[in-house]
Amino acid sequence: MSEEQNPTNINPEQPTATWFSSWFDTPYYHILYKERNYTEAQLFMDNITNYLNLPENAKVLDLACGKGRHSIYLNQLGFDVLGADLSENSIAEASKDTNDTLHFKVHDMRVPFEEKYDAIFNLFTSFGYFEKDEDNLITLKAIKESLSEYGFAVIDFLNVSQVLKTLVPEETKTVEGIDFHLKRYLKDGHIYKEIDFEDKGQKFHFTEKVKALTLQDFEVLMEEAGIYLLDIFGDYKLKKFYKNESERLIMIFK
Repeated sequence: MSEEQNPTNINPEQPTATWFSSWFDTPYYHILYKERNYTEAQLFMDNITNYLNLPENAKVLDLACGKGRHSIYLNQLGFDVLGADLSENSIAEASKDTNDTLHFKVHDMRVPFEEKYDAIFNLFTSFGYFEKDEDNLITLKAIKESLSEYGFAVIDFLNVSQVLKTLVPEETKTVEGIDFHLKRYLKDGHIYKEIDFEDKGQKFHFTEKVKALTLQDFEVLMEEAGIYLLDIFGDYKLKKFYKNESERLIMIFK
């Protein structure tokens, strides 16, 4: 799981233990997704922290935090935040913003934390990337074990029905002068995105793959993990979840 690579020495032909340990660690990942809507993301965090009615100075874990943008915002809301991610490069970048109530660490989400948290956030489809399906259950159990007695966890996942209904099979996005050729498809219960591009005379190929988990799939996993699913929302304004229409699948549990 820890085969992070130096982005300056990327060998696109060299296989790694997991696809995300190389792709998420490259500068190209952050270039391709630089236009993500962070205003909408902050609105979501405002809404969800208000809904959970977290106490002042609550201990919050941002699980799969990337470069820490959302951890930083949660910290600005007054919480004591730990951002955790598998990517060493992302954590190194995020750690530049460390303060007394904001910290970052490299961590595999399948492993429980010794510290207990009042809220654990797994945001913006940062779940379901493992090669082995059983690792999804292991991760849910680890989240549950890392919660304080009165803590809540939140998984914000894609809504499979809506994604498949609106899937764009092929497109090209040009960002910072790089043409990213994207192909999307469903195969073997996973949603794939093939990413091809060329930069500085070198060709690159990466594949994103996420398990196409439905609400029913999560319910089965959560029951097996001894988790109580408390509420479900369908978007970042916390509107009701509709299987065929909602943009997101947001689950509150403990």
